[in-house]
Amino acid sequence: MRKYLIVLIGIVGIYTAKGQAESCACCTVDHIAFDFWIGTWEVTNTDGSAAGTSRIEKVQNGCILQENWTSTDGKYTGTSNNFYNLTTHQWEQLWIDNNGVHIHLKGNRKDNQMILLSDEFVQTDGKEYRNRITWTLNEDGTVRQLWEVLQGEIVASVSFDGLYVKLK
Repeated sequence: MRKYLIVLIGIVGIYTAKGQAESCACCTVDHIAFDFWIGTWEVTNTDGSAAGTSRIEKVQNGCILQENWTSTDGKYTGTSNNFYNLTTHQWEQLWIDNNGVHIHLKGNRKDNQMILLSDEFVQTDGKEYRNRITWTLNEDGTVRQLWEVLQGEIVASVSFDGLYVKLK
């Protein structure tokens, strides 16, 4: 009887391990390329003033990196869903805020940076622009988020430049 019990435990262990491996659809190196942004963060502007807080966590069995942002005064909030698209082999972000603004970005990690770009859009001046947001993992574990608006390859303006410092 003891032999059968050991064999049964072994079979259950094999099927459990196999099931766990198969159920991890988002565990590739590409899928974890943006994991350096996971955490609860205090975010400051370049002058050191408080910008807000952001909580980034894995949801949907680790397939989505979800951000929840709140400005310091609590009046501006937003959520982004970030995921690695196996079809296009790119990271994508869909940002939606409490003012109805939405941005769709695509790109990939290069070294210690995640660089995502929007499609072109036309501003009131009739010119075409793109958003480029770069998250840089710094050596001290902080993350810099730089949101630039490009006209062609030239930086036309900076919409946000913030430093993410993990809350303990």
